[in-house]
Amino acid sequence: MGYSQEDERIIGEQFERLMASCAKICKNEYDKDLIQRAFFLAKEAHEGVRRRSGEPYILHPIAVAQIVVDEIGLGVKSVVAALLHDVVEDTDYTVEDIESRFGPKIALMVDGLTKMSGVFKTSASEQAENFRKMLLTLSDDVRVILIKIADRLHNMRTLQFMPPHKQMKITSETIYLFAPLAYRLGLFAIKSELEDLSLKYRFPEDYKQIEAKIAETEADRSRFIEKFNAPIIEKLKSNDIDFEISGRVKSIYSIWAKMQRKHVSFEEIYDIFAVRIVFRPSPLIPEKSQCWHIYSLITDIYKPKPDRIRDWVNIPKANGYEALHSTVMGPDGVWVEVQIRSERMEEIAERGFAAHWKYKSEKLSKEEGEFDRWMKQVREALNSSPENAVEFLDNFKLSLYTSEIVVFTPKGDSRTLPQGATALDFAYEIHTKIGNSAMGAKINRKIESIFAPISSGDQVEIITSKNVKPKAEWLEHVITTKAKQSIMNFLKKENLNNIANGIVLFEGKLKEYGVPPSARVFRKILPAYECATKDEFYSKLGAGILKLDGIEKILRDNPANKILKFWTLQIPNPFRFLGVDEKKKNKKLVVDSSEDTEESQFIIAPCCNPIPGDEVVGYKNEVTHKIDVHKKNCNELIKLAAQHGNNLTPVTWSSHKAMSYLSVLEMRGIDRIGILMELSQVITGELNINIRELHIQSHDGIFEGRISLYVKNIKDLRMIMEKVRRIKGVEQVNRVENKIE
Repeated sequence: MGYSQEDERIIGEQFERLMASCAKICKNEYDKDLIQRAFFLAKEAHEGVRRRSGEPYILHPIAVAQIVVDEIGLGVKSVVAALLHDVVEDTDYTVEDIESRFGPKIALMVDGLTKMSGVFKTSASEQAENFRKMLLTLSDDVRVILIKIADRLHNMRTLQFMPPHKQMKITSETIYLFAPLAYRLGLFAIKSELEDLSLKYRFPEDYKQIEAKIAETEADRSRFIEKFNAPIIEKLKSNDIDFEISGRVKSIYSIWAKMQRKHVSFEEIYDIFAVRIVFRPSPLIPEKSQCWHIYSLITDIYKPKPDRIRDWVNIPKANGYEALHSTVMGPDGVWVEVQIRSERMEEIAERGFAAHWKYKSEKLSKEEGEFDRWMKQVREALNSSPENAVEFLDNFKLSLYTSEIVVFTPKGDSRTLPQGATALDFAYEIHTKIGNSAMGAKINRKIESIFAPISSGDQVEIITSKNVKPKAEWLEHVITTKAKQSIMNFLKKENLNNIANGIVLFEGKLKEYGVPPSARVFRKILPAYECATKDEFYSKLGAGILKLDGIEKILRDNPANKILKFWTLQIPNPFRFLGVDEKKKNKKLVVDSSEDTEESQFIIAPCCNPIPGDEVVGYKNEVTHKIDVHKKNCNELIKLAAQHGNNLTPVTWSSHKAMSYLSVLEMRGIDRIGILMELSQVITGELNINIRELHIQSHDGIFEGRISLYVKNIKDLRMIMEKVRRIKGVEQVNRVENKIE
């Protein structure tokens, strides 16, 4: 069935809008023709198909192409690939068809996008492995990843048409990987929108409240910004600087995350907006000098906060971001963040990777090395073929979205590493061989352990030795993907060598006794040496952990009482195992933990300890074959949802049983005599609540405490917190839970 006249009108309007945007990237008529041919092919291929919203499917690839050209700034080939990105997956057209019509480059991009489409449709570690394969396209053409981010952005913009359990899965993937990936590729505007949209669907009430409060305070904020900007505008104009100045509210997600992290209300966050100055550089003065000149003019008016200067002009972020940030004391005693950047820096901040390469070709950016170095590390990590794809995914995610430090080599070269990195991470950052033989480090000329943490500004020299080699415990002291992969690769290679050595030693020993290796021999040997598998036995033998002394006695003994049996239980359908009709699996299951028995199909997740009233989501645990009940904002759940999204299931609390659930509160306040007695009286006396533990310590007139207690639901817990807040001297009461970072 084709499209109606109204559908055709909407499709025509959207495509005309796309062509208008493409005017700036089309160098000739051939480019325009290429885009038009791609549109007509996609329109024919998706003829009659509709999205969940009811609109014609072709509007989706048009929207993705629009994002690609307007918001990311890619060229004609990328627009064509965006228009065709679902054609091979969803229709009868093949990659060969695309190649014959549009050439090998576009066909390769469409092929890469098609391979990516299955990444988040599978379950278990296969999903993580598919994501790893998807990232391999970084080695071929980063534009494929950028188009995939555009695809995800449009899907997030139309997420209201998806059912709630699908929304949870898609938002978890987005917050776990796509937003960090957009950040790492320098797409700040897209990263912020992905975070905001994730919050909108995960915590709609929180989102609406913050949105409303931003709107309520807009008039006051505009007046303040005008007052703050007035003397700056006058000063910059008097110094003949060509500039634009604007006040921008921070994203709803960043405000919400700070409220969660610091346990404060919206009103208590002072830096909800920033003032941005974008200048047109003078050809006679270096950009860096102009940034610092503007900074000095502003700090003549407003005093800066010394610990809040961020110099990303001299040392850009690894994703290419350049700017000078400072927080200054504005009128009425309000701290204000000021961002100073040139037009070039502004474009790199908004367009990320695309602008980075544009300016690289114009040889205007001297600092693109960090970005190139990260790309090289990603390729190395991807090609090293890790054993555990889920572990790789976690490590890769860490490398995407973390605070950075800058450290220096003995010769003064800078290296960017994640915050929390150790000297061993730095050693592997320099070279794998240096990491594998690292014995110690000189941090600021002082000898330290190779596991010592390093800080921004440190100068680090690695001391190596031929006698040193990586050990399994090293993995506990590194956080970078490159270091972890290098250590695991070494250990894997060494293990294979040990197995080979073990086979030679064992078979040589058996030869002495004229006994051939057989299953019967291993049934005696493995239990005697407490090994579960032949490989474990060979590896320990080759590494010298096991000795073959007394093997003759073991071979002669009757091993009947020592034979190990290994049993495996496979549950192909966990819903059937849990007694749930698969056709009804999207309906909510009822959590009733009235009997804490092994037969219960639910487990209250210890990572976040949800209680009745908390918004919860179920996760089908493939090990226990039970449903783990997590709080909706639990970090562990977000990670699991991103990696094993199909295992999520909606759950709700049962209301007919009066149960008690463990919760933990943290308190802080001004110490006084009798406060402990009053706390106990309020909780156990007035409220009749059972306290499990109560710890309070006092120092310098301030007390800090932690109390574990049993409550029936979230309503009771909030009442307790309110009562405790009213106690004289108590300043803060917070629930201890798994926080969003």
